[in-house]
Amino acid sequence: MKTLILSIALMFSLTVAYAQDDGNSVVRTYQVDHGRNAPIATVHDSIRLQIDSNMAWYQKTFKTDSDIKVSKIFLRALQFMAAKNFQQNYGYEPEGKMIFTSTQDLNPTQPGNYDELQIYTVQFAVTIDIKNARYRTTIHNVTFYLPSETGNRRLTLKEMNQRAVFGNSRSVRKEAARIMESFERYLVSLTNELYVEVEHKAIIYDPKF
Repeated sequence: MKTLILSIALMFSLTVAYAQDDGNSVVRTYQVDHGRNAPIATVHDSIRLQIDSNMAWYQKTFKTDSDIKVSKIFLRALQFMAAKNFQQNYGYEPEGKMIFTSTQDLNPTQPGNYDELQIYTVQFAVTIDIKNARYRTTIHNVTFYLPSETGNRRLTLKEMNQRAVFGNSRSVRKEAARIMESFERYLVSLTNELYVEVEHKAIIYDPKF
């Protein structure tokens, strides 16, 4: 029983660290459920937050198991993002670059706490840079919209990180951290799903039907 409780607690465990100075790069790791028979792929469960003097963004690079060419990664990424209803703003295969935008409503509470819904909205862009057998995802231009008594309060990713680190009270810091963590869990899930699509090895892609 203790093992079961510990396993559940670790499923969404987080290595907590926030970028406190300009130029910092912080990697945070989430353990997610990959299925009963699938091993935990820690390298795919991490997301890197990078901050410079003007902006903040997340970045993650994937290497494919097989030698997949640029054209095939480009096509599969396009199909995946279309299925996720992301809007494509730019795409040029010879350059190996795609840019998408999306707006999502997310819940900052841990998965399963559905009685504590506190929805916030986040708007962001995803740039995918592609080379043979690898690609890089960059999540940037992130803006959070938080409900308040006077309407939605608008915060950039860098501003949200500053609140998580330097907020003027413990409750402010805690709430900012919860929002960032929920967005990061969403990004880890999204980028993992994209990787599965690019690899095209799951049963759903079986050409025999």
